[in-house]
Order: sequence, then C-alpha cells, then structure tokens
Amino acid sequence: MNHPQISIITPSYNSGEYIERAIQSVLNQDYDNWEHIIVDGGSTDNTLEVLKKYPHLNWVSEPDRGIYDAMNKGIKIATGGWVYFMGGDDRLKPNALKIIAEAAGNQDLDVIYGDVWSTRFGGRHDGKFDYKKIYDKNICHQSIFFSRKVFQSLGDFSIKYKSHADWDHNMRWFLNGKTKHKYIDCVIAEYADGGYSSVNPDDIFARDKRFNYIKYGRKTAPGIFMERLCKQEIKEKNSFYTRKIFAFVILILVKYF
Repeated sequence: MNHPQISIITPSYNSGEYIERAIQSVLNQDYDNWEHIIVDGGSTDNTLEVLKKYPHLNWVSEPDRGIYDAMNKGIKIATGGWVYFMGGDDRLKPNALKIIAEAAGNQDLDVIYGDVWSTRFGGRHDGKFDYKKIYDKNICHQSIFFSRKVFQSLGDFSIKYKSHADWDHNMRWFLNGKTKHKYIDCVIAEYADGGYSSVNPDDIFARDKRFNYIKYGRKTAPGIFMERLCKQEIKEKNSFYTRKIFAFVILILVKYF
C-alpha cells in the first residue's frame, strides 16, 4: 500500500476555546503521514497562544476575506497529495486518516468521502450521494478528502459564496463526469453544530444554485431532471424577452456542451 501524505487544513478565527481539541484529534490518529495547516484570520482571542504550543503546526495568522479565502490559502500552502478541510471546532475520528489513506493508496481516485456525526443532524450524516441528492443537500466538507489535482483541474472555492462555496465546488466535481469519486461507509469526523455555514444564509448561492447545477451537470445529469430544472429557471425570469434569451442559452448548453 502507498502511504499518501494528507494535508489537513483548518481555517480559524477566534477559535481558542476549542481549537486544541481539533489539533489533538489529528495527533491521536493511527496514521502518521500528514501535515496540519492552520489558516487563521487574525484572531484576537487566545487562539495564537494555543497554536504556539504545538511546533508541528504550519500556521499563518492574517486578515482574510472569509472561510473559503482561508481554505484557498491552505491549498496553496499544502504539500500533501491529498487535502482535507476540518473546522477549528471539529474533531477527526481516531482511525479516519488510516481508512482514507488505504483507499487512496490502493485505488485510482480523485475524491473520497464518508459521513460525519453531529448533534445538528441527530447523529450520523449523510450516506452516499447521487445526481439528485447533491442538488438537494450538500456533502459536509468535514467528510471529504480531495486529491490535489481536483483543485488544479476545477479551481479553488469561489469566495463570492460566503457560506456555501463548498456546495458549489462539490457540485462541480460530482457532476463533471471525469472526477473519480467513492463513498466510504465510515464516520470521518465529529462536525460541530453552529458552524459558520450552518448559521449564515448564502443568498447569492441560492440565486445561482440551479443555474450552476445545469452548467455543471449538462453532460451527466439525467435529461428529465435537467429539463425540469431548466423550466423552473426560465419560469422565474422576469421579462418575456429575458425568458426567450435565457431559454435559448439553456438549450444550447444542454444540447451541445
């Protein structure tokens, strides 16, 4: 078995109350080929004092433009072949890295995902996804491991989405038909309730979601489902001429691209 290096990226801001638990959950893994990167947004609490206690950490603290800007910074810092994003208030399950490393080392995969456990969901969440489920629900980023080449081919997280850029990115890789992904039946992490995305709406993502799904899934999602989404998108446009133009664009996208 290969032993791929896994880069764990933790965006943080004023996380001093709980970030040490996240750090310890990585140190307690039964797999040792990893690095832990903390991208802090310029915390004003005791976060930096906690980070200084752990010399193995690779950390930076500076203002950023939000959680996804911090995650993108982490991608650029990371040296591992695989990348994982864990919040400062989340915790890895003890055997998570070993399970993922075995799957990554033995199979030709781009994305591996499992489940999380959270009181927010009443326990374990959320199983294997398909083309419809990825439209209705997001895959928690605390359950996903990415090969670095996913970001090289599809790009980083879009920071115009303040709390659901990960959902947009998940639709990109899940629907493109080229990214090889696999669901692993195990709990990867304990996901803390009350995280940023769970308490902050994302109106821009909500506005763009259907159109983005149509764009990303135009070659892979079943025609009947795509047709329904296209009709819904066209119906919500305001003017007659806007509807006509938009309908034409949608039809071209679906038919030829």
